[in-house]
Amino acid sequence: MGRCQRRCAEVRLAIRSRGAVDRGSQGAGILRAHLARRTSLRDAQRASDDARVRSLRRGDLQYAFYDEATASRNWTHRCGSIPFEEIEAIHVGSTTLASDDGAAEALALIEDAGGSTTVSFDPNCRPNLVKHKTRYVDQMDAFATRANIVRMSDVDFEFLYGGNDYGERAKSLIAAGTSLVVVTRGILGAQAWHRETGLVEVQAPTIDVVDTVGAGDSFQAALLFALRAIGRIKTGALVQMNPDELRRALAFASTCAAVTSGRAGADPPRESDVGAALSRLFAE
Repeated sequence: MGRCQRRCAEVRLAIRSRGAVDRGSQGAGILRAHLARRTSLRDAQRASDDARVRSLRRGDLQYAFYDEATASRNWTHRCGSIPFEEIEAIHVGSTTLASDDGAAEALALIEDAGGSTTVSFDPNCRPNLVKHKTRYVDQMDAFATRANIVRMSDVDFEFLYGGNDYGERAKSLIAAGTSLVVVTRGILGAQAWHRETGLVEVQAPTIDVVDTVGAGDSFQAALLFALRAIGRIKTGALVQMNPDELRRALAFASTCAAVTSGRAGADPPRESDVGAALSRLFAE
């Protein structure tokens, strides 16, 4: 959750954090992003999980994660501790949900929100952390059916469900209550299914790919930013979004992901990098 959180801060999305901050570089990054903002943070007394990436010959990426006894596996949600009526959206996903304990606490947080806050979910699957795949898939389904916004990559979809029948899975989630389902497909662009709007597709910008690490986080953060910027982040407004609004939000998110992929070091865009895309986002 930390990387998406930092990327939201880079594009000036107002964030209010509550909970523990780890003692690693991720925690330090979150603290910097929240400087001079409304925060309620405490020291978790533990290091953050460690992620390492190696680039293979064909350009593929190999990930290694080390998260035993880290802050991401040792946190507790206290019911009633978060003023959800003051919060427009919450986002969950990634390595925190790979452990049963972390998934249970995140699910308790979502249920505590009680439908008053938009829930964004990105499984961001890490197969090498998954010990019991059937149980993990069931847990991811539990999050997806409770979320208002579900975003996953085509790689995540393949790992969870096999194949590429994105439309049928989207219809199933929408029938369960989800408002927006997005599947990102790298250079093939993004597809989205909306409760009222139906299917909307956008192409990926043409770039020279340098480093795709962090592209998914940038897309998700930018999508949330875009939805808030055009007044469609809250649950009621999200349902009423029209095709043009959705297309502009997806295009902005795709641009931000492309900027990240076009330079090394999982380096997300700043506002100055996406000025033209911002103008198109607000175009009527």
